[in-house]
Parts: sequence; C-alpha cells; structure tokens
Amino acid sequence: MLKLGLPKGSLEEATVSLFARAGWAVTSSSRSYTATVDDPDLHCRWVRPQEMARYVEAGVLDAGLTGEDWLLESGCRTRVVAPLVYSKQLAAPVRWVLAVPEDSPVRKPADLEGKRVSTELVRVASDWLARLGVRAKVEFSWGATEAKVPDLADAIVEVTETGSSLRANRLRVVETVMTSRTVLICNEAAWADPSRRQKLDTIALLLQGAIAAREKVGLKMNIHESRLQALLALLPSMRSPTVSPLSGTGWHAVEIMVDEKTVRDLIPRLKAAGAEGIVEYPLNKVVP
Repeated sequence: MLKLGLPKGSLEEATVSLFARAGWAVTSSSRSYTATVDDPDLHCRWVRPQEMARYVEAGVLDAGLTGEDWLLESGCRTRVVAPLVYSKQLAAPVRWVLAVPEDSPVRKPADLEGKRVSTELVRVASDWLARLGVRAKVEFSWGATEAKVPDLADAIVEVTETGSSLRANRLRVVETVMTSRTVLICNEAAWADPSRRQKLDTIALLLQGAIAAREKVGLKMNIHESRLQALLALLPSMRSPTVSPLSGTGWHAVEIMVDEKTVRDLIPRLKAAGAEGIVEYPLNKVVP
C-alpha cells in the first residue's frame, strides 16, 4: 500500500476534482483528515502543503502533493516524481510576489533596505532578498498577510493566482519572487521499492493526463468524400485527424481533439465546409 498525502486547504477541492478525472474517487468529511479512496493500494491522508515534505522525508508518508514553494521552504530532501500544473482556480503556476501599498515609496527591492517584510515564506523570501544584497527584516506571518501593511510591515511577500486579492487590498506588485507548481514528491525508500514506484508512475501518468485534458474537447462529425480534403485543411489536432469511411455511403466520420477555446470559432467553419452531425464531447484524460 502507498501512503499518499493530499493537500489540505485551498487545493483540496481542486485535488478531489483532478483525481476524479484521473479515475480515483476521493471522499472525506469536512472535518476529517483521512480520505477514502476507491483503490485498495492507496491510503490517503489530508496534510497541509506546508508540512507535506517533512512527513514524506521522515517516512510517515511515502509520497504527497505539495507546492514547489513549500518544498523549497521546508529544506527537506525528497524526490520530485512529476510536476502537476494545477492550482485553486487556474491550470497554471502561482506566483509569490513582493507587494506594497499603492502609495508606498518602494519601487524596487533595494528600497526595502532596513525595512520590515511579512510573509509565510520566510526562508525563500530571505534568501531572495539576500541574493539581491538587500538587508531587510523578514518576519513570519500567521495569515491575513495583506492586512499587515502598512502598519505592521512595510511590504509583504504573498502568493497570488490572479492578483485580485492584492488589488482588493490596494496593494501593488513590485516584483515576482518565484513561481510555483504543484508537484508529486516521494521519499527515496518509496522510490526504491518496485511496487510503490510503479504505483507512483501510474498516479503521475493519469494525473498529468487529466491536467492535459482540462482545456481540450473532442469533436466528431460526418463529411461527404467530395469535401473531405477541404474539411481536413481546417482541422487542428495533436496528430492527424482520425478518418473512418462509412460503409457504402461515400461519407466519412472524422474525429479530432482541439483546444476548447477554439471550438466556438471552429464549428461554424466546419458546418460551412459541409460537416454534418457535429458532436462536441468532454475529455477526462489526454495521455501522449
């Protein structure tokens, strides 16, 4: 059995959804730290991403999902099995940024010399400022970091996906400290064990496939052979479209996979090119 830590907190809902698309049903009550999964080879537990690497390194867990930010902050020695580019709202990395009040005189990191910076990411922020040659006092924040400026701190280092929370708190981004993705990590003992390593490879493959499918859809349609080549010239695809003759009719069935954002423009063009019976359907996984 593989002991797997799942990220408790802001990533929890997105993680349950991702695992469902990958083929695992994960359930738990709102107050439970043990997750039930429909796989006898998995034992899952909810753990704060900030603590995940520590438990994986110590062998309490074999593997876990956490952020590159918290892995770096922990200083723990673990193996990254695979990057998993998803977050609470977007299928994209998050950013940790240096931010100040809109009316702050701080325009660049050097302006923080001798100033006070509040953040949950103390090690990373301190190292970043040190590399820039800036001597500032970096203090740990227990949350609500945006509210610390300007009274309790001169600047903050905070995580953002869209920047909306910073704007709502009248904060201005000075510079990006780091970008961070979710990663699947494990300890060396789990990686050295053939059965657990195979399970980790399977989890990584299917989760990455579910992420790849997130912004894609499938399209099916029929086209008369006299208009087939003109239709094919319109079709984007990861590979050549699948074309199957419909027995004895002079028609062909065509199937492709496309970015969902292109469909609203593509379908009218396909219809104008002679396609009939156009069907759009969602995808759970795309495995190259």
